[in-house]
Amino acid sequence: MQGGNYKYTYISSATTTQVEAAQGKTLVAIVVNTTAAGTIGIIDGAAGTTVNVGQLQASVLPGTYWYNISMPKGIRIVTGAASDITVITK
Repeated sequence: MQGGNYKYTYISSATTTQVEAAQGKTLVAIVVNTTAAGTIGIIDGAAGTTVNVGQLQASVLPGTYWYNISMPKGIRIVTGAASDITVITK
């Protein structure tokens, strides 16, 4: 990753996390540090829990899942179980 202004958010529990509330941010990647126990939902928005961008399935293997997509309404992540993930945004 070149350039600057990257941010990260670490998520370790079953929760809904507003990673970016500002409009027009970029979801760069989701790093799954340990096999996910539950689903990881990706939402373009600042409210709700209905997945509208994509979802990593339960038991997804550790690795970096690249998106590099603009999220016009904000970035919200819903983890279905305790997790060990890092969300990278710009």
